[in-house]
Amino acid sequence: MLEEAKARTTVLQARLKELGISHAVFTSESSIAYLAGFWGYLGIEFGRPTMLVVPADAAPIVITPLMESEMVAEMTWVEDVRTWEDMGQRSWGRALAGALPESPSALWIERSDIPAIVRNFLDERYPSVPLEDIGPVLGEQRMIKSSLEIEVMAQAGQIAGAMMKAAHGSLQEGALEYESALAVIDAGTRAAAGFLTDKGWHRFVSPMIHNLQILQSGKDTSMVHRRASVKPYERFDPVYFCFCNMAQFQQYKLGFDRMFHVGAVTDEAARVQQAAIDAQQAAIAAIRPGVAAQDVAAAANEVYAERGYQTGYRTGRSIGMAYLEAPELKTGDATILQPGMTFAVDGGISIDGVTAGRIGDSIVVTDTGCEYLTSYPRELLVTER
Repeated sequence: MLEEAKARTTVLQARLKELGISHAVFTSESSIAYLAGFWGYLGIEFGRPTMLVVPADAAPIVITPLMESEMVAEMTWVEDVRTWEDMGQRSWGRALAGALPESPSALWIERSDIPAIVRNFLDERYPSVPLEDIGPVLGEQRMIKSSLEIEVMAQAGQIAGAMMKAAHGSLQEGALEYESALAVIDAGTRAAAGFLTDKGWHRFVSPMIHNLQILQSGKDTSMVHRRASVKPYERFDPVYFCFCNMAQFQQYKLGFDRMFHVGAVTDEAARVQQAAIDAQQAAIAAIRPGVAAQDVAAAANEVYAERGYQTGYRTGRSIGMAYLEAPELKTGDATILQPGMTFAVDGGISIDGVTAGRIGDSIVVTDTGCEYLTSYPRELLVTER
């Protein structure tokens, strides 16, 4: 993994030279992980930034809090790790300024991801220097996944499959939503642990499946991104599980969704769910190299229209180390699909704020079409209990 991260940085540096960019500053966890091979556990929300400065013609520089520096130095291939402290003269601002040219003509940052405290520092320190966006440059590089990345994402898909099986098995009348979430966390963590060792770089990768489970059931099913509660399941309840913030491994994040019905399903709920399934399958059937992203969305939207439904949802999004990468499968995105691109492809519809249908899988574009990274039955799912 570290050798590949190093190679990615070399590719980026060549691109920086082509574009006449002397230095780029990365502050998002996903970009730093992609290029330097590590991620921190404190995070910017504590006011303790971790940054990566990539010069076009020199070795990259990691800037990290002193308290995390030992772990960071073990995780990354980058040799120049500069530390800073909360008190005194060894501030992160001084470390960042020391990694940049004294009088830069422009500063290239991740404009959509840069934390406010870092942006404020740059505004004050370099008041007349334009801030340019490096995000699209790296984003273009990240669109096509390597064979190693696809392998890790496939492992994440196996982990997600174990999570969905546990979710399915937890459903019965009288069971509580949060008990399903606990079953998902347990199954996913155990599956992830099976891919890890306690040696080398792996020892810094936690198998723990975390984040709040997105789960809606009963009359709340159309409340997208609601979290698991103490609500008990009832007969006929639809139950929707979304793992888009939980199905991840070694920083690679998948999309994966299923809807179940407890004990039985009404005719209307079955029709809506089948429309979502058919729309998703139409989108997946349209995926192949040379097709525009928006045409994949159009294939799904055609199914909805035939059934008399309208949807405002996008059909999918590119996935990788970030929850949302480019391109997106939606109207207006004319990006041409290429082998090695990876997407979460969704079917989703809500009717009158009550009845809803949901399904989602992750795929990789191949030379002839696409292959699933996630797997669980793609049909109307009704529990027997």
